[in-house]
Amino acid sequence: MRVLKTLLEKRARGPSQDAEVRSSLIESLYASPASLTIGAVTGVAVGLVVGSLSDGAAIHSVVALLCLVATMRVISAVFFHRQLVRGAAVASRGWELAYELGAWVYAGLLGLMAFVSLIGSANSVIHMLTVSMATGYAGGISGRNAGRVQIAIGQVCLTLLPTATGLWMEGSTGYRVLSVAMVMMVLGLAEISSTTHRIVVQALIGKRDKSLLAEKFERLARFDSLTGLENRMAMQMRLRDIFLNNQKRNDAVAILWMDLDRFKEINDSLGHMVGDQLLRAVAERLSDVVQERGRIARFGGDEFVIICPDTDRVTAAGLAQELVSYFAHGFDLGENHLQVTASIGYAVAPQDGRDMDELMQHADLALYEAKGEGRNRSASFNWSLKERFNRLHEIETGLRRALDAGELKLLFQPIVDLATGEIDACEALLRWDHPVLGPIPPSEFIPIAENIGMIEAMTGWVLRQACQAAASWPGEIRIAINISPASLKSPELPGNVIAALLETGISARRLELEVTESIFLDDSGQTNAILRELQRIGLRLALDDFGTGYSSLSYLRSYRFDTLKVDQSFMAGVSANAEDRAIVRAIGNLARDLSMDTVAEGIETADQLSHAREAGFTNVQGYLFSRPVPSERIAEMIAAGPLEGTERPDPIIQTRRRRA
Repeated sequence: MRVLKTLLEKRARGPSQDAEVRSSLIESLYASPASLTIGAVTGVAVGLVVGSLSDGAAIHSVVALLCLVATMRVISAVFFHRQLVRGAAVASRGWELAYELGAWVYAGLLGLMAFVSLIGSANSVIHMLTVSMATGYAGGISGRNAGRVQIAIGQVCLTLLPTATGLWMEGSTGYRVLSVAMVMMVLGLAEISSTTHRIVVQALIGKRDKSLLAEKFERLARFDSLTGLENRMAMQMRLRDIFLNNQKRNDAVAILWMDLDRFKEINDSLGHMVGDQLLRAVAERLSDVVQERGRIARFGGDEFVIICPDTDRVTAAGLAQELVSYFAHGFDLGENHLQVTASIGYAVAPQDGRDMDELMQHADLALYEAKGEGRNRSASFNWSLKERFNRLHEIETGLRRALDAGELKLLFQPIVDLATGEIDACEALLRWDHPVLGPIPPSEFIPIAENIGMIEAMTGWVLRQACQAAASWPGEIRIAINISPASLKSPELPGNVIAALLETGISARRLELEVTESIFLDDSGQTNAILRELQRIGLRLALDDFGTGYSSLSYLRSYRFDTLKVDQSFMAGVSANAEDRAIVRAIGNLARDLSMDTVAEGIETADQLSHAREAGFTNVQGYLFSRPVPSERIAEMIAAGPLEGTERPDPIIQTRRRRA
């Protein structure tokens, strides 16, 4: 009863069983057509022998049906197996029912053949053949069909129960003992089939779970969990496959590298939740625009890469511009409407690169160019970008060794006192002669030093070298040093200044730090604190390039500058431009009323010098007096007295300076 109860439970769970496991169990029925064929041939052979030894019409009819069913089962099994091997077969419920019906009919015919032989014939040879065939078939089938336990148990019952009945009805003691043993055998084989079925199902479930887990991990490894797009690894694998498999000589693939403009500001101001929503919305919008033209991947952060096979430069440019324009509509995320723009750089193989790494690097360079040109635009790679990148890399690498290798040097340009004609101060100018690239202007290598975190070390070196040179100069001649905005944000600057003063022994009033108006654009309070601290030390402060960029008179009220340096662009046009002359005179009057010294930069002609004198400037600087020179030469110029090009002292200017 327990076995029958188990069978009923199996049947009840059958329809709801996992589809993949069920399919595997059905396939196991047809997995070995050879064993089914052997069983069929054996049954037919025994049937034919029994038919030849018996004259009964019933036996002949059963044998004929047995042969027909066996043949049909073999044909269907071979057909399904071949279809399964080719991948054309589907393990459906129909195929399972077909097998189940054929198996039960065949098993029933074997049991019926044994029953008819036992009650209709007295030939012991026929008895032995039919009983042995039924018993052997039942034993084999309980293992072969254990994947579908109801079929296995059904076949065992249909084969052995009629045989046991025939043995009992034959009447002899030995036959009846065998009948009882056969009934017990039915129970035993049913238990074996049930146990085997459970083991098979557990194995299949374990295999399925491992497959699902592997698929899950593969998806996690290949797809971005936030946007659902492919991730960097999947993108690189896809691109590598394209290069390996595509042998075209013309345009093979285009890469569009997109970056959201000012995404960090959104993240910082609205939070990461809104930032994540924006990234998902960007992924959806990219999919809407690109569609089947390429594959999209999230490269990381707010960067996305689009791979477009068989795409030329014109098509890539059109897609890039389409994306830039589409982003102009903004994004509605709950209560937030975000105007987010995008910058895109693109490169096309094989013109822009013949392997994956090179093409990716060049697309990145194009993106850098698009952002440098103002963002919200696209840019194509060209080889001049690579030349600039190589130069940038060479400068970055060289800067790291320049200090230790002694490649940096200081030159000094005199700042002349118009009242006396003597050198009042000297501006220290940093120069670098690269061993490969040659002389590199400060306007090029200083921003790079700021980006790679070397500006503090370079500023400390300049302070020590400049103060050391000034220590050998007579009197109160000052040394002026340009300080970059990045250095002014560093808390190390006051310490470096104090260390240089103590090491060289010069007074703080002989050191003048020149800053530009750009330092006030991003003033978080730290710049203000450092400037105040430097003034408490006793240093002089000069506002360099006054009158250009982001000039504001509020700076002059908030900070007590000692010197205003007028940009050379005004002095260059002062002779021919009335507006420049008016501005120069206004600055001179403003500085006089605020008791500040003034320096006119870029004085190259006597006429420019005359206008500077008329405007009331106290100091001048330029090639008319001297180009930047080494420390030894500037010491000689200081010792020589008033410079050529200046006139006799103006008593009015002298009186004003004494009052100041």
